[in-house]
Amino acid sequence: MHRGKSVLVACAVTAAVLGPVGIAAADGGTTASTPAASPSAQAKAPKGAGDGSRGLCKRAEKIDRRLDRALRRLKGPAAVRGSVARLTKRIERAKKADHTEVQTFLSHKLTFRRSLVPTLEQRQKDLSKVQKWCTARGEDSGSGKEAAK
Repeated sequence: MHRGKSVLVACAVTAAVLGPVGIAAADGGTTASTPAASPSAQAKAPKGAGDGSRGLCKRAEKIDRRLDRALRRLKGPAAVRGSVARLTKRIERAKKADHTEVQTFLSHKLTFRRSLVPTLEQRQKDLSKVQKWCTARGEDSGSGKEAAK
């Protein structure tokens, strides 16, 4: 019961302190003291379309390196972890050992991994277009930490 009384007292004190300001804010009316009405709040609004293009331009090189690394791994020989060839070899071994459940699991994994290659290649093409767009707008990647590497 103690907790209920303290919540009730806190609400009553808040209502008394806010008074008419709380009622006006609840009506949707703005007062001169609200931040939305002040011109400094509008001046500090972020530039851009809100689509994340600035951040994408900054990260484009890093994303490109990540895509290259993933494609190299997927297209690698059987000795490379994560490659399609290595997974194919594992499926063959499971088939020889008559492990049908393992073979089924790995074959589904292989299907996904094979579908990943064209998806990543398409992302690379799209990213190169984005990089050209960023360069044309003067928002090159390679500024800040990226340029030091």
